Amino acid sequence: MSNDPMAAVVQYVDAFNRGDAKAMGAACADSMQILDGMAPHVWQGPTASDDWWRDVLTEGEHVGASAYRISLDEPRHVDVSGDHAYVVVPATMTFDLQDKQVTQTGSVFTVALRKVDREWRLTAWAWAKGA
Repeated sequence: MSNDPMAAVVQYVDAFNRGDAKAMGAACADSMQILDGMAPHVWQGPTASDDWWRDVLTEGEHVGASAYRISLDEPRHVDVSGDHAYVVVPATMTFDLQDKQVTQTGSVFTVALRKVDREWRLTAWAWAKGA
């Protein structure tokens, strides 16, 4: 993996876009936290990414949403302090909602990372939904 924490963020988002929960989890540290607009809003612990993804799929089935995809813009911040990093990235999410494509622009993906065995791993992320 790259020495750039942004590479780990891209790896996580690429796994999300493929619907690959195992790869998303592999990009995370054991101590993971997720803050999202979907209830229950907070997931934490070693299975946070898997638990969140399960809830995404459950919610999607309930409301008729699928085909989620995130595209990242240029990061606003990639701040590294030793083995810790803070990344803020504008993002756009698209998904199908009852057979219509929805595009949410103006979202912000904020990620905290730390080095684990010399590789960047996500330790927390928050999604701020745009328009």
